[in-house]
Amino acid sequence: MEFLHEARPMRVVFRPGASVTAVPDEAGRLGLRRLLVVCGPRGAATARAVADSLGDACAGLHPQARMHVPVEVADRAVEVARAAGADGCVAVGGGSAIGLGKAIALRTGLPLIAVPSTYSGSEMTPVWGLTERGVKRTGRDPAVLPRSVVYDPDLTLSLPVALSVTSGINAVAHAAEALYAPDASPLVALMAEEGARAMTHALPGLAADPGDPQARGQALYGAWLCGATLGATTMGLHHKLCHVLGGTFGLPHAETHTVVLPYVLAHNASAAPEAMAALARALGTEDPALALRNLSARFGAPRSLAELGLREPDLAVAAGQTAGQTYPNPRKVTVDGVRDLLRAAYEGRAPEPS
Repeated sequence: MEFLHEARPMRVVFRPGASVTAVPDEAGRLGLRRLLVVCGPRGAATARAVADSLGDACAGLHPQARMHVPVEVADRAVEVARAAGADGCVAVGGGSAIGLGKAIALRTGLPLIAVPSTYSGSEMTPVWGLTERGVKRTGRDPAVLPRSVVYDPDLTLSLPVALSVTSGINAVAHAAEALYAPDASPLVALMAEEGARAMTHALPGLAADPGDPQARGQALYGAWLCGATLGATTMGLHHKLCHVLGGTFGLPHAETHTVVLPYVLAHNASAAPEAMAALARALGTEDPALALRNLSARFGAPRSLAELGLREPDLAVAAGQTAGQTYPNPRKVTVDGVRDLLRAAYEGRAPEPS
């Protein structure tokens, strides 16, 4: 057995109410005295509570995060941080808010504290993303990895069921790709399988009772593990394809991952039997691809790329862009293979191994 595993230098606080009780403590531990709080427009009320908890250590609230982090939005946030004399940043919200916090950290070197309110998992990775002229670029830089992550299950209690489900399946996508990544390790495999298990077992419970703190806590725990596996490994076909669909065609992030994942798993199944076996154990099924599609559809998630606004002529463009990039994947990536995968996802038919 041979492998390399690099642990990420990060501190995690996980408890109900931590968003307003732990953030000031984490800021103080890091020696930060002027923090800019960033969030999206819909998360402004929650972010305001976090900002208020910081008292005089809050240098301002910037509620301008947007999906896929457009470069002009990142440029403006950097200007705001510098004008405020910020010595750190607190990102409150989902992947868009944390992505904006990462963009600030990337450009300025300011330390980042992440307070996630969805299950995106971005807070556990050194991966950043920016969208410019319809193209989403991603990279890895230790500067964007949050110094502290504050998990507060209470923040997710009001997350709508539909968004909870798509955000949760998005997290499972991280674990799925980590299981067949070329730089995976036994520890990553354990975390990925447990993360997928925790998330998929939590979703039915929180759908039945969105205010159930146990289900919400389990889902956030699963998101933590799934995100950590993404941060430790190299992304493959699924993430690259979703970046194209989001960056070039403006499709919504979590919903796109939810629709696409079953089809990528079916596509890669024959080339990644151990990964599929781990997912089968985690989900308690013999067909993980179909089980994930049925799980998300059961709770009202979109079933097809057509529902998300993709047009039929876009399929060839997306396939060409995705196959034209270089990245590891257990099965060789070809334009024809990606186009067939996209066609099935566009039509929303049951995923089948190809």
